[in-house]
Amino acid sequence: MLNILWPIFIIISITYAIFTGNVENLNKSIFDSTENAVNLSLTLLGMTCLWNGIIEVASNTKIIEYLSKMLKPIIKKVFGNLNEKSYNNIVMNIIANMLGLGNAATPLGLKAMNELQKDNENKEKLSDNMMLLIVLNTASLQIIPTTVIAIRSSLGSKNPTNIIFAVWISTICSLTVGIICAKIIIKYTQKED
Repeated sequence: MLNILWPIFIIISITYAIFTGNVENLNKSIFDSTENAVNLSLTLLGMTCLWNGIIEVASNTKIIEYLSKMLKPIIKKVFGNLNEKSYNNIVMNIIANMLGLGNAATPLGLKAMNELQKDNENKEKLSDNMMLLIVLNTASLQIIPTTVIAIRSSLGSKNPTNIIFAVWISTICSLTVGIICAKIIIKYTQKED
């Protein structure tokens, strides 16, 4: 659908610019936006490299073990029975999400999903734990919204970190509502089976 909509938007924009005499503004905006895209990409790449490096260093220290022990009761309450590999991948995924590293969290989430699929009895359907992992990743609790801060910084925000408190509130609310709804759906579908 988007491969149809975007060309239509582009054609309409160019046609409108020609008929209104704004071709010069269109050209300027094209070059400005490409410059902004490169700057944003480099900023995000730098932030992702920095935090991936920190996670890699942390994974070779006791920090991850400490965070894992701290998160274990919560994860056990949300997910129930997990094998050790699934548990470790979910912990790393949660930590990456808490640091606002969606790009780093994605491969960890995929590893966790593969481990959960191995334990899944019906390979054609999502298991309850797989559904909960998707909800957890979508709602992701963020302590340090690294990507948002990097975007705000690259766009010239005077205080790119002043959104942290709002991010905490919104991610806590979305995570809580997401888990409650998922648990209700799981309980409802189990009654039907």
